[in-house]
Amino acid sequence: MTTVNATTAQRCAIWFGLPTPREQALLAAGGWHLRIAGGDARRQVGMRGEDVVVLVADLRGADAARLATLEALLLEHADLPSIALVDGQGDDAPARARIHAHCGRVLHAPFDPEALGTALADLVARPLRDIDSIGGRSPAMLGVRAMLHRYADVDLPVLITGESGTGKELAAHALHELSRRRERPFVAVNCGAIAPTLVQSELFGHERGAFTGATVRRTGLFESADGGTVFLDEIGDLPLEAQTNLLRVLQEGTLERVGSHRPVRVDVRVLAATHVDLEAAIVQGRFREDLYYRLDVLRLRLPPLRERGDDVDLLARQFLDDFRSRHPVQARGFSAAARQCLRAHAWPGNVRELLNRVRRAAVVAEHALIEPDDLQLGASTARVVALDDHRDRTDRDALLAALHATGGNVSACAQRLRISRMTVYRLCRKHGIAPDTCR
Repeated sequence: MTTVNATTAQRCAIWFGLPTPREQALLAAGGWHLRIAGGDARRQVGMRGEDVVVLVADLRGADAARLATLEALLLEHADLPSIALVDGQGDDAPARARIHAHCGRVLHAPFDPEALGTALADLVARPLRDIDSIGGRSPAMLGVRAMLHRYADVDLPVLITGESGTGKELAAHALHELSRRRERPFVAVNCGAIAPTLVQSELFGHERGAFTGATVRRTGLFESADGGTVFLDEIGDLPLEAQTNLLRVLQEGTLERVGSHRPVRVDVRVLAATHVDLEAAIVQGRFREDLYYRLDVLRLRLPPLRERGDDVDLLARQFLDDFRSRHPVQARGFSAAARQCLRAHAWPGNVRELLNRVRRAAVVAEHALIEPDDLQLGASTARVVALDDHRDRTDRDALLAALHATGGNVSACAQRLRISRMTVYRLCRKHGIAPDTCR
């Protein structure tokens, strides 16, 4: 496959001092390559000519000797932009003042670590592409954002995994926006939403007369994305025949339109997403093993919302503020009880569920603060969930008892419970029971 040959400058922060783990994570999430240095700045980083380099002079807790070293380094590399982190401590006021004068920006402790990333971007007057849609400040999401920057300009396939509603398409779009292909098309395809008989034509195009109704030649989605990125959502739903053609695109960079045997060269980066276990699908014969290994070159896992800690509060606030900016609603925030419910909920629908609950609550709330019932997360909801859980346990126990009593015979089990055989099978799937293990 043809690759993009242009190079992209890296953003390097050379840190003289000791950054906290939180500061390191935030810089990585912002796309900065961090070097903790103590000598020649250029030699420490191994700079290329096009790299953007910023010096961070960490004065927090620095003694006189440390200040002298920092001042000498700043003078030696006066051509590089620099920023000082100060804590207002120490008796070396003149030395500190001289360092402040050398630096383009000064941040006084205590400061929000995120302010550092903003200051660095402002200092080089070259802000990063916006990936704020991949929101959150939890360690899990800072790690995701750091991987997005790391993967962006490596022109290889990425397999994005995660539960439904975690934002896999947003991650794919961010990868495209951060890459060298950003000025070319981004085409997103839900493989499960296309009729099996039309998949080949939709993805790879067709020639005139290829089938009944094909009155003109049609360009497929891969050709329309030439030079850009194709995102295949729910890749596990792609029919086997289309999987074969996708493998050809990945291996050879060519495709064949339906009704033609002439290869057409395309230059696309393929991103794929799934919430199902593709390895299990391979065992079941529903997914090609060779295609799986072609797609699973780089992997990005999006964590479920329940693993993201305080991100729930942060995202809920962002969703409400965004909704308020576009709609005249009374809600201005969340009550303490509502925030407690937000943190306690398991969020099976992940970020998508949170977004929809906040929007609905903003519409139905009759006061300035959203309450648990507005979110449908109140005590009444908890009672309904508890009753559903109890009913599920009762159904499962009754099903197991009947299967064991009948030696795993589905027909006899259905007669015993006075339900249909199809209902027995449905309940077995729901509760993860294999009838043949009950013999």
